[in-house]
Amino acid sequence: MIKMSVYYPADGGTKFDHDYYRTTHMPLLQERLGDACLRYEIDKGLAGREPGSAPQFVAACHVYAPNLEAFQQALGPHRAEISADVANYTDIAPIVQISEVVEG
Repeated sequence: MIKMSVYYPADGGTKFDHDYYRTTHMPLLQERLGDACLRYEIDKGLAGREPGSAPQFVAACHVYAPNLEAFQQALGPHRAEISADVANYTDIAPIVQISEVVEG
């Protein structure tokens, strides 16, 4: 199994619409990926390491897929549509990482 994680740095922009992200963007992604999206999770940053400190990321998402090939094949035809939707909820340039889920 693989996991695509997308992180939105707190110092990377001026807006992030959590409601739009949760109710529109991520369901769009899930619909377009179909069976290649086993599930997804959304994180909303609350705090940093030290008590009272700001979070490093305002948000993150984690999309789980059976394998890298299935994920890339499902995403390919919809990449432009999904990327274009980003402007509807943020001006932050995301950090993306795809990882193999080793345990869990």
